[in-house]
Amino acid sequence: MTGAPFPALLGTEPLPTPDDYDDYWADALERARRHSVAPRAVPVDTLLTTIDVFDFSFAGAGGRTVSGWLRLPRHREGTIPAVVHANGYGAGRLSPIDDLTWASAGYAELIVNTHGQGGGSTGHLLDGIEDRERYYYRDVLVDGARAVDAVRELDVVDPSRVAMIGNSQGGGLALGVGALARGLAAVLAQSPFLTDAPTALRRAAQGPWTELRGYLTERPERADAVARTLAYVDGVTSARHATAPGWISDGLADDICPPETTRTAVAAYAAPVAFREWPGAGHESGGSADVAAALRVLRRQFAAG
Repeated sequence: MTGAPFPALLGTEPLPTPDDYDDYWADALERARRHSVAPRAVPVDTLLTTIDVFDFSFAGAGGRTVSGWLRLPRHREGTIPAVVHANGYGAGRLSPIDDLTWASAGYAELIVNTHGQGGGSTGHLLDGIEDRERYYYRDVLVDGARAVDAVRELDVVDPSRVAMIGNSQGGGLALGVGALARGLAAVLAQSPFLTDAPTALRRAAQGPWTELRGYLTERPERADAVARTLAYVDGVTSARHATAPGWISDGLADDICPPETTRTAVAAYAAPVAFREWPGAGHESGGSADVAAALRVLRRQFAAG
């Protein structure tokens, strides 16, 4: 983790919750829900013998088509719990046979293709960042909430046992969707990006926050407009509106999403939350051990539901 004295481009305190936060998101969700979510699943031949994979799509923000992979354990009885899974910055939905952990644990998993991402694409943090109505992550968070709606419409899924999970960018999206989607069984956020922007800008040494630091260093007069937009999507703001039990983790040597940013979100989390920090770990946030811990949390929360 860097100790470099980066400038306080957005101040030194967490961004305040906008006065119209609830109205802003109610409007965004209402616009999306004018369209039927229309989930569609097409089987994919993966040669896997224990997991069924489907090319999945549904209507997201503004009715746009959002894709993903739906993975189901082949041997299942009755309805099963589900996780909606958001990926890291630039990753998209990856391959249909990547990360079989959640389906192997007995859950339906929808890995969402974050709009416009895949193949390592970057730059999305800045897309429309000075206009809260046009900001990239406004629609991405709506897509995540609609993904929860879509999964709940599946006959195989128990709609009362759906969790939102993610790592890095996906962790930030998990926090955001956790503030928008009602009745989630759990929110799991590992090394969450898009969280505590003022601290992240001062402390991150690499990754997407450095894109924004460069942008504001060249355009300091735009900092107020940027702060106003980010306040609607920042993971700390989302944490203040959490309703589902949370599992949040970080690595103490993370210089992409510094642990101080995660701690701020944990302190703000409005629902019960478990927090795990991994000494010596970077952005992987404990790696396999962290995933194992998250699986235990999910088992407990789904059993409670």
